[in-house]
Amino acid sequence: MTYEIMLLRLRPGLTLLGTLDARNAELGPDAELPELHPTPAQWAEWERIVTRVSREISPVGTAQYPRCLTLDTIGLPWRVQLDYYGDSADVEVAYTHTGIAARAVAEAAYLVARVVEEETGMVGHDFEVDQPTMTGDPAVAATRLGAVNAWIRGRCG
Repeated sequence: MTYEIMLLRLRPGLTLLGTLDARNAELGPDAELPELHPTPAQWAEWERIVTRVSREISPVGTAQYPRCLTLDTIGLPWRVQLDYYGDSADVEVAYTHTGIAARAVAEAAYLVARVVEEETGMVGHDFEVDQPTMTGDPAVAATRLGAVNAWIRGRCG
């Protein structure tokens, strides 16, 4: 289970939720995301994202899968993962952080989301705490991240 931030390329005339609803209606309840065959423009976006994240946050490892391009931060005491699908992306972190560590990982996750927004024009939203990533407060996300971690530890002992 991961804490997830969603990013979407808005469809003309639609809001974030409208775009999400349209995409979900097209995919259906049991559908998988289509295979990703990046266009030259998408490859250029991806390269800019990788360059900026590795320069501004931490070194990264990357991989290409049938449905997405993936970036993972490396060399830090925590990990942020970005999955890029062309017209959408997800930033994920594990619910294993509390306190200062939760704050650091939330700040890094928001920085990754903001890089994606700036380099692609996608709009990011943290549905866990219902705030946009561009203007939202990572401290709010960190509080949620820590609270869920505490709940999981209490349930799984």
